[in-house]
Amino acid sequence: MRSVMRFGAHVGRGVRRLAADALLGGRRRFPRRVTDLTPGSLSEIIGGRVAAITPLDATAGTSSRARLALAGDDVPESVFVKMSAGTAGIRMLGELAGLGETEARFYRELAPQLRRGLPRCHGSAFDPLTGRYVVVLEDMAVSECQFPDTLHPLRTDQLAQVLGVLAHLHAAFWGRLPEKPGGPGQFGWLRSPSSDPANLLTPSVMKMSARRLAASTTIPVDHGRYIWENFARATAIVDSGPHTVLHGDSHPGNTYLRDGQAGLLDWQVVRRGHPSRDLAYAIVLGTPGSDRHAVERELLDGYRQALAAEGGPALGADDLWTRYRQAVVHPYLSALTTAGLGGLQDDGIALEGLRRAVTALDELETVAALRISG
Repeated sequence: MRSVMRFGAHVGRGVRRLAADALLGGRRRFPRRVTDLTPGSLSEIIGGRVAAITPLDATAGTSSRARLALAGDDVPESVFVKMSAGTAGIRMLGELAGLGETEARFYRELAPQLRRGLPRCHGSAFDPLTGRYVVVLEDMAVSECQFPDTLHPLRTDQLAQVLGVLAHLHAAFWGRLPEKPGGPGQFGWLRSPSSDPANLLTPSVMKMSARRLAASTTIPVDHGRYIWENFARATAIVDSGPHTVLHGDSHPGNTYLRDGQAGLLDWQVVRRGHPSRDLAYAIVLGTPGSDRHAVERELLDGYRQALAAEGGPALGADDLWTRYRQAVVHPYLSALTTAGLGGLQDDGIALEGLRRAVTALDELETVAALRISG
């Protein structure tokens, strides 16, 4: 009953924000669309005097995105802007996942404490009444960047760099979070994946996705049946402490390479939790199934060393290995629902991610590892 009430309250907040935006949005100063950004509003967000804005290009998806050329005093020549999605339906999905609010808060409150591994943020803003947000980032299109994806994966040494970025993130906030989510402190707003109110729907979405995919692919998606049948218990096991700040979505499509260094994009599902969740996302989805078993222990050992070197704890190899095996729950969940729902990724990328996740689920005996802890 408590989970139903929490989910109802969560949905209700999103509905109220969309209603407030429909009723009042046009009369509020907060920009709702890229075309609403004026030199004055952008100056206020980035803290520099913008004299003129020239649109360069724009795309739309779970957010509205645009590259803008700027003129003014002490401002970058161009920026990359992320704002709320253009349609109410996609905005509601964003509200359920907390995408805009999370990314705006991350860049405003947490990113300044990190030295590397993410785009430079020029400013961010969030309107709690309407749920609208603006994140202004460096324009990475003007630099020599590579953007991998599941079909064009990272080399093992590059993936090790990504894990080094995760070690930097995890170490920066290790031991600083409250014991439980919530509260007024700096980190009280971070929630763990197992406490997400939308989890009430997740098992049904997984089951529906598996049913659809079983009719169209030979990937044995039902090997994860235990997970959707015992979802609350499985995610609670993965989320057992200790906790730090997680990227939350560290698959290859959210990575970049620049000047020989790796970094992470799309900080819109930042969570708190055990680092194994980020590690499983990065390794399982970032490594072809035929290669993963040959490199994963070495990658985990490299992560443990990097975490300690960054000022984090010295994690035990055996314990991290077990936690990593259990955490395959999350890349499996993500890959299954992405491929099953369709339209969220290129089909080839989605199915290859699912193939890797199911292979890892089997080879790492994730269900057996969960049963032992459960």
